[in-house]
Amino acid sequence: MEQRYTMNEASPPEEHISTDVAIIGAGPAGAVAASVLLRHGLAVQVIERTHFPRFSIGESLLPQCMIHLEEAGLLEAVQTGRYQSKNGARFQRGDEIVDIDFRDKFTPGWGTTFQVERADFDQRLIAAAEASGATVRFGETVTAFYADPLAPALDILREDGSRYRLNARFVLDASGYARVLAQLEGLCRDARLESRMAVFTHVEDHITDDHYDRDKVLIGLHPRHASVWSWLIPFSNGRASLGFVGDSTIIEACGDSPQARHAALLNDDPQLSALLRDARPCRDIGVLKGYSADVTHLHGPGYALLGNAGEFLDPVFSSGVTIAIRSASQAAGLVARQLNGETPDWATEFEAPLRRGIDTFRAFVEAWYDGRLPAIIFHPNPPEYLKRMISAVLAGYAWDLDNPFAAEPRRRLDSLAELCAHS
Repeated sequence: MEQRYTMNEASPPEEHISTDVAIIGAGPAGAVAASVLLRHGLAVQVIERTHFPRFSIGESLLPQCMIHLEEAGLLEAVQTGRYQSKNGARFQRGDEIVDIDFRDKFTPGWGTTFQVERADFDQRLIAAAEASGATVRFGETVTAFYADPLAPALDILREDGSRYRLNARFVLDASGYARVLAQLEGLCRDARLESRMAVFTHVEDHITDDHYDRDKVLIGLHPRHASVWSWLIPFSNGRASLGFVGDSTIIEACGDSPQARHAALLNDDPQLSALLRDARPCRDIGVLKGYSADVTHLHGPGYALLGNAGEFLDPVFSSGVTIAIRSASQAAGLVARQLNGETPDWATEFEAPLRRGIDTFRAFVEAWYDGRLPAIIFHPNPPEYLKRMISAVLAGYAWDLDNPFAAEPRRRLDSLAELCAHS
């Protein structure tokens, strides 16, 4: 095996542990992959660097991911969380408001989902996987990877300083922004999206406006900065996630600290600041900068990359968790087949179809920032059948090739935006 280390080690670990599948990361992708693999009778060990519960953004789910949560046997764990229901997205530009209802969409399937505080959501998912038989090891860090088509392995550092080698028959990387295998295997490449930043927090929202719809994520275009938008994601406990995303230079010019920038962007938006006039922050301002990422390939000898560990686009449209969960479900099924003696084609059965949907989301992200998609969304009289097609993609059904906006997203968005501009 080829050795790649991220730290100096005097000698290989003396302790060896074996499993069928090793999963790096205990977030939604790791939990879904573990649950699916357990249903195939495989032994699974999940390695997580942090301790749960822990804070994460990515709090607004899409209906499409409910399919895979149900298939993995995790739907009951989610439903018992009593999370805020979500049936669509509300877009706001000044006084203009457009609601997109995910229940009214081109593609059949789930039309509702949840808005979740990820600390609780992730904890519930991995606890359910653990209850089903997964071994989950918190506070452990992968320090080396040995790629091999039949017997990949990981070197792992415990918090007490001891080390061991985890031998597996396959490795799935669900490490999210840490992108463990992408870093160790040198897979990172240009993300093909402009570098942006996000500043965000949680608030006790105290919203009393009768017109506010807690069943929808609120996505607002900033009135002063064309490249900046906001999210407001309400939770069932009276809290909400509030963030601003845009060009790093513009956001950094709004103040000399994350707190000052977040406050300035909120105060400059009269509709949003009025809605949140009684809100009180309940956590420090968080910052993500240059978050978009991509890799040269999503699989290799004895391993595959899931969700953000491979590619992440942008917070707009909340595609991250859906891509993570779908990739986990898709990969876990192929791993089960492979360890059962079959020879799945990872390029055509995993990477190509997964990237096809990601590319649809990318086309919508690009159209959002260059103004084509806002022109479409805020058009006063959009044809209902086109609105249902766009609703389906925004609900997460980016892999439905019967939908023209998923099959040919760039051409369709270009054509529709041009029509909107001349009507």
